[in-house]
Amino acid sequence: MSTTLEKPVQPDRTDAVTTPGDAPSPRGLGGARRRAADWVRTHARDLLWLVPVLVVSAIVNFLNVGGAPQRIDDEGTYTAQAWAVTHLGELAHYTYWYDHPPLGWLQIAGYTQLTGAFERWDIAVLAGREAVLVAALISVAVLWALARRLGMSRGAAAATGIIFALSPLAVQFHRTVYLDNVAVPWFLLAFFLATNRRGQLAAFAGSAAAFGISVLTKETFLLALPILIWVMVRSSRKETRRYTLSVAASVLVLIGGSYLLLAAVKGELLAGADRVSLIEGITFQLGSREGSGSITDPDSLINRTLGMWWQLDPVFIVLSLLAAAAALLLPRLRPYAVLVLAMTVFMFRPGGYLPVPYVIMLIPFGALLIAGVLDAAVARIRRRGASRRPLAIGAVAVAAIGAVVAAPLWTAQLRGFVLADLDEPLRGAQEWLIENASTDQRVIVDDAMWVDLVKAGWDRDNVIWYYKLDTDPAVQADSPNGWRDADYVVTTDSMRTFPGAFPQVQEAIDNSVVVATFGEGTQAVDVRRVTIDGAEQAAASQEAAVQDRTTLGSALATNPEVQLSADDRDRLTAGQVDERIVAVLATLAGSGSVSVSGFPIVDGEEGLAFRQVSLSTIAAAPTVVDGGLSPEARELVDTLQGTYAPSSVEIDGDSVVLRYSVSVQPTLP
Repeated sequence: MSTTLEKPVQPDRTDAVTTPGDAPSPRGLGGARRRAADWVRTHARDLLWLVPVLVVSAIVNFLNVGGAPQRIDDEGTYTAQAWAVTHLGELAHYTYWYDHPPLGWLQIAGYTQLTGAFERWDIAVLAGREAVLVAALISVAVLWALARRLGMSRGAAAATGIIFALSPLAVQFHRTVYLDNVAVPWFLLAFFLATNRRGQLAAFAGSAAAFGISVLTKETFLLALPILIWVMVRSSRKETRRYTLSVAASVLVLIGGSYLLLAAVKGELLAGADRVSLIEGITFQLGSREGSGSITDPDSLINRTLGMWWQLDPVFIVLSLLAAAAALLLPRLRPYAVLVLAMTVFMFRPGGYLPVPYVIMLIPFGALLIAGVLDAAVARIRRRGASRRPLAIGAVAVAAIGAVVAAPLWTAQLRGFVLADLDEPLRGAQEWLIENASTDQRVIVDDAMWVDLVKAGWDRDNVIWYYKLDTDPAVQADSPNGWRDADYVVTTDSMRTFPGAFPQVQEAIDNSVVVATFGEGTQAVDVRRVTIDGAEQAAASQEAAVQDRTTLGSALATNPEVQLSADDRDRLTAGQVDERIVAVLATLAGSGSVSVSGFPIVDGEEGLAFRQVSLSTIAAAPTVVDGGLSPEARELVDTLQGTYAPSSVEIDGDSVVLRYSVSVQPTLP
């Protein structure tokens, strides 16, 4: 019996026509949806573990993001640079001097531009925090994928993500606008792609590109290049190693060369007169920058930095180092163990500078090693006849002890992050300036509030980031009289940490008096009024003003035409009420009775002179009628001129409140 191969029947041409009602082409939107659905089904078990980790991470890290930690100067700098890119069309809000590659804040700028973050947040730094927290969530997902690529169980991969996201040390830094946070997802992606066993040419090229982006985001990540090369060599196939590594090296050189090209195009590659340069920036970072001091010196920067890390989460630090030591015995984790240990040793190099966010690079690998060593130990215990079972049992015991110790510590720390409002002092000082200072006055501030004051109406040249007053020739040219050209200086912990490093700033502080204080301890923020005659003369003037207020207030307190409470009468006799208010009340009492409903304190001015007065009646007539000023109150306001003119007039219920401007000099003739 024979068979005949028949030619396949071709469909009629009309049958091949796709009508609008037919299913979409696999290459179209419908095909993409089907591929996505297939991917979800394939990875359903992974997603059941990963998604809850991402949700928990997002909730814990975003809750109260504006309350803790308190904004710091570095955050303000990177946020202001990102804001300058999107709103000023400039690479930085001051002269860009190659202190860091710009790719980090360019990414923040791109995120805020796409999402409208600067418009959604009242505080500019919080827009930056949103960007770095999104980067942290991406890092969780990539770290999960890396853990699975290294053969860790789903439970261990989930534990890696939880530790990375919820360690108090991690939360503190994930919520802070550091360039390192933007670099971490690229950094982790580089290692993930470097472990790829299929399509290595593209994977290694992608790994090199991701690593290059991480380095141009924060230059300290370049320290990990030898470890990445090690991972690539271990993962590469012998027959293609020569090509894949060559391509990866070429990609990395091209990306790094783009930074050199940027400087060359701007004519700022080499040092020269009256210009910044890339070479000077690198020289400063690597050589001329002052070191962090000795670990044995309790007042050194390295001691304070390590102390802050330890206070946040000693359990994570100890377990990370122990896990790194143990992971040296596990081939799949050995490169990451060497990375953590080598970077830890590097911190203690003699004369070196230790950046506060340096630990951000180590946190993901610390979490990976803790979970990875525990996962390997549990697997070894389960296998009968496995070697080193006592070591595995010991590792599990150490992890259990660490979990018991960490539980109350993490609970207390995370509760503080979720409930505390550590940024209230800085917000208070910022609001005080907006309400009480004029936008034509020059203020020296922590960079954390630079964008907010510019958005509030100050000219950018009148908001001086304190660091620039002593270091930027352009700012110095705009301030020919140095600190004397400033009207206010707002001191934060950042400004108090380096009292001798910025002479002009220190002069401004020394020749100023406190006019408002918010918070206490390291969170304290003082608003100080600069006095040209010096702080000693201002103190003498204020002491004389107290005596004048006491004399005038005591006389006014006996006037039967001035009706006020016993507490307010005591404030008058104690010289606590601004002399301009005393003079106005005395004038009103000469024309009839006046009822004082209080001397409201301005936020931040507790213990200082009261410069607000609340009036309910003037000449027995109410000051507020139908929600507006009565004729008597309007006449009073119109007649107050010059020294006696209030800076603001507001209605508060049935009373009108007059506020007078801040003064550190005698205000009455």
